[in-house]
Amino acid sequence: MKKIIISAFILFAALNTGTALAGSCPMVMKQIDLAIDKSTMSMTEMDKVKTLRIEGEKLHTSGDHSASVDALNKAKDLLGI
Repeated sequence: MKKIIISAFILFAALNTGTALAGSCPMVMKQIDLAIDKSTMSMTEMDKVKTLRIEGEKLHTSGDHSASVDALNKAKDLLGI
């Protein structure tokens, strides 16, 4: 019985990981957008940030939330947030 409960919990956690990541993508995109508006970085650096931001949104829309979070976090790192 313990094995069944543990297996069910692991399956539940695995299935809900994508949902948790999906919910964080829009929040991170908003953080990036606000930081872009206040940034004084060079156009070259800003182009990299905007490209990553767009890529993150496309990945989010397609359902690849793990890759979306990775791209958005790279943009945040470039912005220093």
